[in-house]
Amino acid sequence: MADNKKRRRTQDYNSSDSDNEESPTNITTTKTPHLSQKSAPFLKRLKPDSTILDSLKQLADSIKNPSSSSSKKPTTLADVSASLSSSCREVTDLSLSSVQSEIETLVFSITKSILSGNGFSFNVPSRASSNHLYIPELDRIVLKDKSSSRPFAAVGSVRKATVTTRILSLIHQLCIRSIHVTKRDLFYTDVKLFQDQSQSDAVLDDVSCILGCTRSSLNVVASEKGVVVGRLIFSDNGDMIDCTKMGVGGKAIPPNIDRVGDMKSDALFVLLVEKDAAFMRLAEDRFYNRFPCIIITAKGQPDVATRLFLRKLKLELNLPVLALVDSDPYGLKILSVYGCGSKNMSYDSANLTTPDIKWLGIRPSDLDKYKIPDQCRLPMTEQDIKTGKDLLEEDFVKKNPGWVRELELMVKTKQKAEIQALSSFGFQYLSEVYLPLKLQQRDWL
Repeated sequence: MADNKKRRRTQDYNSSDSDNEESPTNITTTKTPHLSQKSAPFLKRLKPDSTILDSLKQLADSIKNPSSSSSKKPTTLADVSASLSSSCREVTDLSLSSVQSEIETLVFSITKSILSGNGFSFNVPSRASSNHLYIPELDRIVLKDKSSSRPFAAVGSVRKATVTTRILSLIHQLCIRSIHVTKRDLFYTDVKLFQDQSQSDAVLDDVSCILGCTRSSLNVVASEKGVVVGRLIFSDNGDMIDCTKMGVGGKAIPPNIDRVGDMKSDALFVLLVEKDAAFMRLAEDRFYNRFPCIIITAKGQPDVATRLFLRKLKLELNLPVLALVDSDPYGLKILSVYGCGSKNMSYDSANLTTPDIKWLGIRPSDLDKYKIPDQCRLPMTEQDIKTGKDLLEEDFVKKNPGWVRELELMVKTKQKAEIQALSSFGFQYLSEVYLPLKLQQRDWL
């Protein structure tokens, strides 16, 4: 019987039946009697939901049916490598057998070096902050092709070379047994050697670079962090998951993206939210039923699983992605990690970035535009201001004039605000006024 219910729900998402009560065309305007004009500025500017939905459909259609000039094959690093000032590298997805073969080949070469009396060392691609390059044509950060030696016979690197060898040995075991473990599991296999998980995590990224494969290919995953809710059905290791029935907390995003498949949705867009509190507000208000969407959050800093899941959503469902983050430099940094990648994992940016994420809010200009009270605004610290100025020097920010204007305004006013500042007008102001008005005005960058 449960299987029949799942099949019926799946059919609903693929049905064009005009009697479907939850279809976008049959959703009526939600009334907000508890929000007065005094406590909820701009409430009277809201048009009927049907008008906003028409605008969202146009946005979704423009993504699903791009013009011929914008529908060409995505540019790859190989396409632009000839015009770059520096050579760059990136990793690829490898099968377990391929990873095992790469490790065995590496160990064989190390053995030959030892037997010839030369000792051994690892040639490790440098992930230093100076060894990254933003490529505008790709709109993401990539790793330059610079490496450093990690010899076992040197006092300064003997311990790290030992940790690298141990990690390679553990990964080889995973390949043979064809199982997944968490990064925490990996750390606890040899606590005395690793000393701290941050050290084993860092070497794990080094091993990915050495073998030329994605971190997911190593079968080592992080613990569940991100969550998703809304108009989405997908299979998780064969079990069908309906994200409209996951309650306020949402469905935990599987740490192993290979378990995810059969994505189906009638959503018009994906709403990427920085904070768990805002996510819970939108989930409880069933915002995704009023404006059909999929809501996703990593509860702060983006983890690998959430980044992979968001990219899969974007590519398989071909939906626009709108981002809701705090109005501070760190909110924009989080947005940039999803869109352009992080320097720490720039070697895998091709698999971890989601192209064309639009900045919906909360933007510095919104503080005055939506009359956020002074008591809900926070003064920026010296570190905040420095981070904002540093972001203005980043090429991925300079490429977007709108981002530059907003950041300059933030640094000039020295004010920041969290998404929760909107609660000063009412706890449901975010879902009932702010976001609907933003969508109505197509106010995103």
